[in-house]
Amino acid sequence: MTVAAPSANGVSTTSRPAPPRPAQRPPSALELIRSSDRSEAIPPSAPEPASAAVSVQPPGFSPEQLAALSAPLDRAKVRQREQGRSRVSYLEGWQVIAEANRIFGFDGWQRQTIVIRCVAQAERLIGREQKPGWGVTYIARVRVTVAVHGGTPLIREGSGAGHGIDVDLGQAHESALKEAETDAMKRALMTFGNPFGLALYDKQQREVSSPEARPLQSAAATSRPAPSAQPPLRSTAALPPAAAAPADPGLAELDPSTIRQLHTTLRSLPAPLLAGFTKAFRKRFQVPEEAPSIADRICQRQHHDWIEAFLVQHQAPASNQPGTQQA
Repeated sequence: MTVAAPSANGVSTTSRPAPPRPAQRPPSALELIRSSDRSEAIPPSAPEPASAAVSVQPPGFSPEQLAALSAPLDRAKVRQREQGRSRVSYLEGWQVIAEANRIFGFDGWQRQTIVIRCVAQAERLIGREQKPGWGVTYIARVRVTVAVHGGTPLIREGSGAGHGIDVDLGQAHESALKEAETDAMKRALMTFGNPFGLALYDKQQREVSSPEARPLQSAAATSRPAPSAQPPLRSTAALPPAAAAPADPGLAELDPSTIRQLHTTLRSLPAPLLAGFTKAFRKRFQVPEEAPSIADRICQRQHHDWIEAFLVQHQAPASNQPGTQQA
């Protein structure tokens, strides 16, 4: 191929051949390897998998909260009291509040007393000595609001009643009012499930967990003496029978060291707080007024748990100056 070179006056001159183009050689093996390495080092951008995306909790209770609400009620938290000619099972107010704080969070729920009214007040005779006193009855309605993740807060309401009996009219009003509010709150929270006492409304209590029992085989194996030709050193007939475990864990006997520790803690309370504790303990566990002291009444697990709850509620210090009061 030749190219004509134009002259200054526009007339083409003698053409000269164009320089030949260099021939393209195929890439060497080394170049192919380097090119492949570069392509592997920088992979093509790909969309992130769905699993790498940030997980978003759906509206409602968390899986942990749902599991706690649907779990059976722990029988160790159930208390019993005489009502008429029968025994009824119930949860104490502080226990219900503790469960709400555990499941919903300390800032995840609130209660509001929307109705409180005294419906009865009359003079009556109190106790075995038939002392003149007062009987007061209150009714209350409490609204419980529970925060729900990503949704509208849940609102439940419950109604309850409280009865106060005391020689002092003011004390009777205080007891009845507090009991009515607590009863209404428990009935409102009960709608959320077993941890708040819903399982107790079933007469068979199928959703109340049973205390752990020892396997029958292992118990029999441990109680059966090993075969021996020698006679026993001590007659088994002289041994005292083993005490059967109480059906209610709250009735389990306290060991002496725990009882002594409770006595020491109570005697160190300030006099006004100790007097309030003694009065509340007598009322809670129905200690007769003629009993000079309640120290010998502190002997079961339910007493230990109630005393701890009382001290926490009244923010009693762990150690105070020793006093001379006797529980």
